[in-house]
Amino acid sequence: MANLKAAGADTQETITVAITGASGAQYGLRLLQCLLAADKHVFVMISRAAQVVISTETDLKLPGTPSEQTSYLSQLYDAKPNQLTVFGREQWMAPVASGSGAPSKMVVCPCSTGSLSSIATGASNNLIERAADVALKERRQLILVPREAPYSEIHLEHMLKLTRMGVVIIPASPGFYNRPTTIEDMVDFVVARILNQLNIEQNLLPKWGEDLI
Repeated sequence: MANLKAAGADTQETITVAITGASGAQYGLRLLQCLLAADKHVFVMISRAAQVVISTETDLKLPGTPSEQTSYLSQLYDAKPNQLTVFGREQWMAPVASGSGAPSKMVVCPCSTGSLSSIATGASNNLIERAADVALKERRQLILVPREAPYSEIHLEHMLKLTRMGVVIIPASPGFYNRPTTIEDMVDFVVARILNQLNIEQNLLPKWGEDLI
């Protein structure tokens, strides 16, 4: 009984976040920051292409190894001890690689069309793809945030296929009814929509009509 109590003692929700090589690294980084601020435990995977995009689109310079990235991002976003863990692309013993250990929620943000294709076809060539495959086979929540323009028929077919499997597709398409005045406002619009889907309270964007109540 002692082991059962110990296993149930940690009730902090864990969410998997994968950042792939599409433009829009700011969306994934802001999502990570908001999840940590919401006291969620986060498993993180960052593709090699995403590391290039992050260095191009932001002033961040991620170190090379998963353990170094864990320390860097934890310090950057003021995470609690052990609140954030970064896994490498072939770290197959990571919890996300198995249905018995993976969290019930996963977000790929941004999601490149290459990752979209691999997820739709079950390729599982790296840990990000395997984690998404686990989410699909276990019927767990999977959210993809593609950022591409225009979409080809291939992209649209993959999105339709995944939607029929229960995946939520949230294109990185900021709205303007909230009158954004900064790039950060536009990023927060998309991140707020993701947090809403994850059922996490957020104050980045008011709900439609909320100011009339």
